[in-house]
Amino acid sequence: MSPIVMKFGGTSVADLDRINHVADMVAAQAKESPGGVAVIVSAMAGETNRLVGLANGAAGSDLVGEAFDDEYDVIVSSGEQVTSGLLALALRRRGMKARSWLGWQMPMLTNQVHGKARIEDIEGNGFPEAIATGEIAVVAGFQGRTEDGRITTLGRGGSDTSAVAVAAALKAERCDIYTDVDGVYTTDPRIVSKARRIDRISYEEMLEMASLGAKVLQTRSVELAMNHGVPIRVLSSMAEPGQDNSGTLVCDEDEIMEKQVVSGIAYSRDEAKVSLLGVSNHPGIAADIFARLARSNINVDMIVQADSRGPELANMVFTCTERDSDLALSVLSEAKDQIGYDRIIVDKNVAKVSVVGVGMRSHTGVAEAMFDALSSKGINIQVISTSEIKISVLIDASYTELAVRALHSAYGLDAVG
Repeated sequence: MSPIVMKFGGTSVADLDRINHVADMVAAQAKESPGGVAVIVSAMAGETNRLVGLANGAAGSDLVGEAFDDEYDVIVSSGEQVTSGLLALALRRRGMKARSWLGWQMPMLTNQVHGKARIEDIEGNGFPEAIATGEIAVVAGFQGRTEDGRITTLGRGGSDTSAVAVAAALKAERCDIYTDVDGVYTTDPRIVSKARRIDRISYEEMLEMASLGAKVLQTRSVELAMNHGVPIRVLSSMAEPGQDNSGTLVCDEDEIMEKQVVSGIAYSRDEAKVSLLGVSNHPGIAADIFARLARSNINVDMIVQADSRGPELANMVFTCTERDSDLALSVLSEAKDQIGYDRIIVDKNVAKVSVVGVGMRSHTGVAEAMFDALSSKGINIQVISTSEIKISVLIDASYTELAVRALHSAYGLDAVG
């Protein structure tokens, strides 16, 4: 009998009323789960931002420096500690056997990269045994500790990763992640009113959609679930009694009987296009450019190289996040003489729109349908990148919503009625 892991985000535990609602849900699940229940909680909505502000204020700047890294994590991880204690109290008031577990108590061991640590192991320390006795374990998400006992945090959205890691360690039946939406949709319902909830989606599709801008799940949590074979179910913590709350199951591709050619349309407005014009075209130039960016922790996405008009010259175009674009400009401008290029242009008025689907592996014409749909709306494509299950294009940001709606209809994803 395997346990069930439940995870509740900040909006789900935003105040005492919401925490009491969650306690009712957990208590009901515990009565139906002979294998036991573990619950992972985030900080109450807005609390982490408040704590980050306090930490930055104490450090005397908007960026916490190296000397403050470990204490910064002590501060910003405290929101989850409060939530876990409150939920454990609410469960006890309902007659349930429950206790809170902090990251260092389990312990959830991480590397020493404060602020964005990666989980290395969960030692247990009586944690699985407690669940086996019927105790509901309420775990503070987002936090862990290093080998030398210092508190770490897992980065924004890290509670999702905490939940999947706990589910993997417990060999749980599944990991239910409760949010303020009732599942994963074919695209953003705020843009496309006919977007529909997906019953099942593969790990690979969800990983692509999460990395491309879908905010339902944190990318690292999907990657961890795929590596350990942990089924994730995304569902709503706001559902009323009797309301359909079956959510979306994120699982192995083999568990999906009928695969869609395209499962969803994702988009990201946090994009910038950087163009290096008249680059000296010789072996090693690309390695030089992107090594400099990597050393500055700038994550590069789409890359295109094309011949320039001049002899032995090329134009190098790549994208990065809008927030990294100023740093990229600075790094490459300082190295202009070493790299050798005519000029650099940064365009922040761009967006990335992507179609995702495992069915693309075995079907032709997906790219043609995408380009035809965009062309029919007068939308020009600036950069294209592909993978086995994804096609992404960079377009003018003002056309983002029009492009998403056009592609959603082109691939037959609109809900009927």
